[in-house]
Amino acid sequence: MATSLNLGLQTLFMGLLLSARGIMSQLIVSEMVSLDGVMQAPGGPEEDTEGGFKHGGWQAPLLDEESLSLITRDIGRMDALLLGRKTYDIFAAYWPKATTNKEIADKLNNAPKYVASRSRRRLEWNNSTLIQGDLSKEVARIKQEHGEVHVIGSGNLVQTLLRHDLVDRLNLWIYPLLLGTGKRLFGEGTVPTGLRLTSSQAFPKGAIHLAYERAGKPKHGDLSVKG
Repeated sequence: MATSLNLGLQTLFMGLLLSARGIMSQLIVSEMVSLDGVMQAPGGPEEDTEGGFKHGGWQAPLLDEESLSLITRDIGRMDALLLGRKTYDIFAAYWPKATTNKEIADKLNNAPKYVASRSRRRLEWNNSTLIQGDLSKEVARIKQEHGEVHVIGSGNLVQTLLRHDLVDRLNLWIYPLLLGTGKRLFGEGTVPTGLRLTSSQAFPKGAIHLAYERAGKPKHGDLSVKG
């Protein structure tokens, strides 16, 4: 009981401290997707071959200095990282040993990391914490303790976060290619959600960055010709 009370008071204090500093707690989902919505294995051929996926590494030829600079700046603003088990395993195997993109590597390696997993019991990556108990309550608490909580990849987790209305912003990187197969970001079971575009930017190799905020439920109209 005392531990729960202390944790609750600590969370309340952190929330008040962030408010006093004028910092808005936000959960930001950042995703790299093909034009047909595939998010699987953008980084390398062996990153995620589940389902016989053969197109791993599709992002690399389309990455340019300008887009990498924005990705680096976005990650630099991150106060904590929230990941599903699959993405955590991929990141934990790569980023501690990374020899390129040092600024991104340092940020990811040193940031507090929270992992949603039913199968994991131990987490080896530095500053990693396994989420225990009710996921939606724990994520709400994590948001109160940090200014910007980022989610990268973690497709199943993203659907859960959307379902519980915990996502504040979507950063979508859309790349100019069609893959046809692979895990899709918004597949069957996606919660109907209205979005408001807050910024957009195109890059030399054809990628487009779109930033959206949640805008309640979708609105519906009627375009049929009457009379």
